[in-house]
Amino acid sequence: MNRFCNPFIRAVALAALCGPFSLCGQSAEKPASNQPAPAATFSVLHGVVRDPHNQAISGARVILQDQTQTLIAITDAAGAYRFSAVHPGRCALHAESSGAKSVAVEFLLKQNEDKDIDLVLPPEKTADHPPATVPEFYDEPHFTVAGVTDTTTMGGHGSSVTIIRNTESMVKAAASLRDSSSGKSLSSANTTQSEESLRRAVQQHPESFEANHQLGKWLVDQDRPGEAIAYLTRASVANPRDYQNHYELAFAYCEAADYGNAKTQVESLLEAEVNPQQNADAHHLLGQIDEKTGNSLAAVREFQFAAELNPTEPNLFDWGSELLLHRATEPAIEVFTRGNALFPISVRMLTALGAAWYALGSTEKAAQSLSKASDLNPEDLSPYLFMGKVQATEAVPSPAIAQRLQRFATLQPQNALADYYYAVSLWKARTSATDDNALAQIESLLMKSTELDPKLGEAFLHLGMVYAEEKETEKAISAYEQAIATTPDLAEAHYRLAQAYRQAGEPSKARAELQVYEKISKEKMAETENQLRQIQQFVYQLQQPKPEEGVR
Repeated sequence: MNRFCNPFIRAVALAALCGPFSLCGQSAEKPASNQPAPAATFSVLHGVVRDPHNQAISGARVILQDQTQTLIAITDAAGAYRFSAVHPGRCALHAESSGAKSVAVEFLLKQNEDKDIDLVLPPEKTADHPPATVPEFYDEPHFTVAGVTDTTTMGGHGSSVTIIRNTESMVKAAASLRDSSSGKSLSSANTTQSEESLRRAVQQHPESFEANHQLGKWLVDQDRPGEAIAYLTRASVANPRDYQNHYELAFAYCEAADYGNAKTQVESLLEAEVNPQQNADAHHLLGQIDEKTGNSLAAVREFQFAAELNPTEPNLFDWGSELLLHRATEPAIEVFTRGNALFPISVRMLTALGAAWYALGSTEKAAQSLSKASDLNPEDLSPYLFMGKVQATEAVPSPAIAQRLQRFATLQPQNALADYYYAVSLWKARTSATDDNALAQIESLLMKSTELDPKLGEAFLHLGMVYAEEKETEKAISAYEQAIATTPDLAEAHYRLAQAYRQAGEPSKARAELQVYEKISKEKMAETENQLRQIQQFVYQLQQPKPEEGVR
């Protein structure tokens, strides 16, 4: 198998293999009446696809995109489709058949909701309009990753330790969003069976492929990969050609930190004759193994192979986040931008794009992306938390971010961070240092934040800053001391406490706090430099798109 074949050829092969029951998205379902009940955290969506004359259309492809995945179903003889494991939240749905494509329907799906949506396809087109499939990514990325280096050059934000640490925090937080996409399996376990019944089946039929596979799969889904390996291995002996069991065994080895056996299993999968999506799954898992064993360059290439073979939202996101983790910021922006174009309702794709723009030094573009992400699903906390980090290092807050943080505080009245971030945005937006009304509101928000979370040192720090502005030196000292009590390494709290002590006529205490401030600052600088030295930073080369292509 040529793992370096042209992505366009891969896309054509994918289209050819996307028959009625092949897996073309992250998962696919054939409508059936005997499907197991969905897990409690999922919702159900179903309906009928009809033509303009109200006749049911069988064999139509129904494509559903939620915020983390693409699901595909094929309508049955009655034109019916069904998705039984949909993540609640904002979704988009359309149907395709014989070149005709329905208008995309966007809607909000509630948790455990059973929703019915019928779709109507326009008249069939017979001209040069081939049937649509899952969206292609693009022929070639406009960058190449050539190697790694240990350089600590950050770029974008200059040399401020505070800003660099904030950038590092945002990059890691963006990469952590990938955890929700690193699916543990290729299909859902049979949650209607108990462990006892599954083990009984194995005892009764110890050589049965199905019994061993089902128990092994169940154990993997229960985060017990070490126990699953024996049963999946036995199932593999019973049926060595079953792709799903082979993949589950590789995944179990990976989760059990047996990376040698995991890699051997995946590489044998890549040698098999499988369809592009299965090939993509194997490359993705190999990327996870490479990342965990410290081979970051190989990992990003495997994630790229997976995304080119099957450009699902998880594959694109993981590719982009791997690039971002290793400071290939501009390539990461390209991948997240393309991913957003293909999956416009993915909150985390836009959130990660905002983090990448911030890492590159463009606060304005970061604010735009994070604001869009927040507007897609105002109930999702992630974009707000990123916006709070962005405003932490900016002298003048973005009006777009300030507006969303106000919404955050309104939607989450019992969330300490919501009140804290909103208070900080108001603090930075003041037009006058003597704005009593603004100070009163900020003080109220910060006090509420400290009541909700007595360990939120940053809120005590800013409360002390408000008191200092109001010339309430004793209150400021008390607030700074509480900030230090909850967060001893909060350098700014020590610095401001030193200033307050000086104003209160206690120079010896002021000098002591300044010494602590300098000590913590040096330690944090050394820690940051050490962390940066440990990063394998990707060396990449940007290529200009051809004039006739432009940037799509």
